[in-house]
Amino acid sequence: MSVQARTRTLRNVYKLSRSFATHKAETLAPWQGTSYTGKNVTNYIAGEFKESKADKWIEVRDPSTQTLLSRVPETTEEEFNQAVDAASDAFKTWSRTSVLTRQRFALELQRQIRDNADALATSIVLEQGKTLGDAHGDVLRGLQVVETACGISSNLLGEKIEVTKDMDTETRRLPLGVCASVAPFNFPAMIPLWTIPLAAVTGNTLVLKPSERDPGAAMIIAELCARAGLPPGVLNIVHGTVPTVNRICDHPDIKAISFVGGDRAGKHIYERGRKTGKRVQANLGAKNHAVIMPDANKNLALNSIVGAAFGAAGQRCMALSVAIFIGPAQSWIPELVERAKQLKVNGGFEPGADLGPLISPASKSRVCDLVGSVEKEGGKILLDGRKLQLEGQYKDGNFVGPSIVEATTNMKAYQEEIFGPVLVIVNAETLDDAIAIINENRYGNGTAIFTQGGANARKFENEVNVGQIGINVPIPVPLPMFSWSGNKGSFLGDVSFYGKNGLNFYTQNKTITSLWRAEDAIGSKASVDMPTMR
Repeated sequence: MSVQARTRTLRNVYKLSRSFATHKAETLAPWQGTSYTGKNVTNYIAGEFKESKADKWIEVRDPSTQTLLSRVPETTEEEFNQAVDAASDAFKTWSRTSVLTRQRFALELQRQIRDNADALATSIVLEQGKTLGDAHGDVLRGLQVVETACGISSNLLGEKIEVTKDMDTETRRLPLGVCASVAPFNFPAMIPLWTIPLAAVTGNTLVLKPSERDPGAAMIIAELCARAGLPPGVLNIVHGTVPTVNRICDHPDIKAISFVGGDRAGKHIYERGRKTGKRVQANLGAKNHAVIMPDANKNLALNSIVGAAFGAAGQRCMALSVAIFIGPAQSWIPELVERAKQLKVNGGFEPGADLGPLISPASKSRVCDLVGSVEKEGGKILLDGRKLQLEGQYKDGNFVGPSIVEATTNMKAYQEEIFGPVLVIVNAETLDDAIAIINENRYGNGTAIFTQGGANARKFENEVNVGQIGINVPIPVPLPMFSWSGNKGSFLGDVSFYGKNGLNFYTQNKTITSLWRAEDAIGSKASVDMPTMR
């Protein structure tokens, strides 16, 4: 090919990349507060999208193409205080608003989300890199929490009993005040929707810090909340990194913090927040194991593992990152590798894409290093996705192909949460051996067993020390009528997310004992006898 021809080809590729990113960004142009064309993301304070006066900005790039989408501010201390003040002022009236009015907000919000799901999903694909189908799943799982919050008028009922003649004791659920939420990059819509609807319908106000890597979905949700009738100040959005997080932990007006993310940040937030007397729930890292018994439905088990290990490029806290094959089931490993090879890695908008890129070049580098560490420590790389290279507009994307390694439990790839499309295979001879491996792991988010034997399933669910268990279900995330129940090193706090626990997290009890004596209505003579409470 001549120099001129190569030049024309490169120009065409550049134009394709530009037109692709521009086309998707144009569909999101009407939304306030965020950008997909290289402009600034704003704060959202007291119902207004306000430009930040920050002197530090963080670039948000499409992980598939490295196209600059927006610049996120490190919200200043003054702006942060304005957000908390707005939430404090709004709490005075919102907490006294009828529960029916708050319920009506949730009902309208779920309609707004349904009507605008395409915009939310498009934002997620551009900023986070998920496939379009997976991005819609992100939105849907958040929507389910909103729908559950619509039952607040029944769920917020207190308790009352006449404890003795004419004396009543009742308990009411009351809001805490200003709450804060710190969300991760891997679920830009779902995690904000774990907190916004429950905080709001229980009468609280909220300061939300979305991930600085993909804030667009949260900004769209803020606009949807306003359309749904949420008064100014009930929801406020700030941005940034450690300085903003520390302000959330330290501000005396913030009563509770909800966090989802990694170990380091979660432990810091929990410890610092608790020191200032805040209620804190922190969902941390994970290492989720699947046990494959020889009597399992082979096709179901292998397909489930492939989907749960490599979907979302492994960037899920409930991804199946370890597979333990029991005895004769180890002969299925070559077929598992072949099925993983068939997955299509591509940009999230491309038809047929099974998984997209990792969130950043740094994440890609870390995942590749962990895969490489297996061979150095004496393990085997059965499927190596490190050298995957896409062409055209995706040539600079953060792509890693599905990778499968065989390791032991003392190796780095097993010990650390990889957060990438990497499945670690560990072999065991018996179910008892598998349970021992899982129980010795420091994490306890989720686990699964694939078996057609009821006795195996019963033994596993009774003996394994993990909070969320799937039986022939690869990602056993509870629906929001239940509550999140990860345990061990995967969770810090006393009360977890959504469901009944979420309701408990965002409320405090007030108990009132009152005496209204019937005889006082007609009696005129005082009694001097000792009260006997009969």
